Amino acid sequence: MANLTCVRCGQEREQMPFRPFQNELGQRAFEEICNVCWSEWLKYQQQLINHYGLNLREPRAKEFLFGEMEKFLFSTAG
Repeated sequence: MANLTCVRCGQEREQMPFRPFQNELGQRAFEEICNVCWSEWLKYQQQLINHYGLNLREPRAKEFLFGEMEKFLFSTAG
């Protein structure tokens, strides 16, 4: 797999193995986020699903997670 400079951690690391979603956010994550930070997101995503009791068949739950994913991976607010 290719290496990239991750926009979240700023380190040059291995790219995630595949595009996670077939949308613009999935493409952006694939091109800009390393596999390590993606793994951290997956752990945090599971915490959100459990904490809020999200049903991923509901569009609002997916919208919420996509919003949280964007904040987690691309927020520059430190």
